[in-house]
Amino acid sequence: MSALPFATVTASGMTVPGRGGKIREVLARRDLLFLLVRRDLQVRYRDSFLGFLWTVIRPLIQFLMYFIVLGQFLRAAEGIQNFAIYLFAGLTLYMFFNDTVSGATGSILANGGLVKKIYLPREIFPLASVGGAGFMFFVQLAVLLTAAVLFRALPAPLEMLWFFPSFALVLLYATAVGLLLSAINVYLRDIQYLTEVVLMLAMWASPIVYSWRMVSDVIDRFSLPAWGIELYLANPLTIAILGFHKAFWGAGAPTDYPANLELRMLIAGAVGAVLLLIAHRVFTRLQGNFAQEI
Repeated sequence: MSALPFATVTASGMTVPGRGGKIREVLARRDLLFLLVRRDLQVRYRDSFLGFLWTVIRPLIQFLMYFIVLGQFLRAAEGIQNFAIYLFAGLTLYMFFNDTVSGATGSILANGGLVKKIYLPREIFPLASVGGAGFMFFVQLAVLLTAAVLFRALPAPLEMLWFFPSFALVLLYATAVGLLLSAINVYLRDIQYLTEVVLMLAMWASPIVYSWRMVSDVIDRFSLPAWGIELYLANPLTIAILGFHKAFWGAGAPTDYPANLELRMLIAGAVGAVLLLIAHRVFTRLQGNFAQEI
């Protein structure tokens, strides 16, 4: 015992992390994090005959529904070449954001047994939801890439580098929002139901089933204030999806994207980093009473 280092403990019985902070503490328990991700994936498709095939089947069915109903019946595909790739690219990135935020929001309550019995960094639970959603995202990304190759819809290799900042931006915001909502949901259980509504609105507020030019045309047609389009482009999910289209939708022309997309993405990333710090600060302040509230 005398050889062990001293550890500072708060009044709530929680260990204060030393050098490296919470990142070091989470990395020290990365094996547990991987186990939680694996458990969530296995539980999701337990006793299912098709198993992980549902990771592909679900987005494909959703894609076909939007493609047929909106693209063909309601003619949303008019003026958008390779509408199938355009639609599936946006859905793939949005589903990652949706699965991450919705999974992280209920992660503390879903692991209430562990929270009440042992101490470990509580951040590990929403981060496990990020890992599970990330696994599903890369499976769907493989389908998207295969479809883009078959339809010969891929842009130049240099344009495909837009994948990295677009994915990083969504990962940043999804982690920040998921971390924040997971803590608040312990005290206010209505958050998880409100989150479902907001995520549904977030999809329709992003250029997934329609083009960005349609929004610009509507603002011009009705002589709406010029800041309306800037407000629309302030949505980081919108910016990320536009970048994703650049990476996988080769049919896009310069007019299909707003000016200074790189700068907009950089600003959104800076704001997202601040949001992540604030979210973690709030999470740290609230986690002391998780066990009592659960």
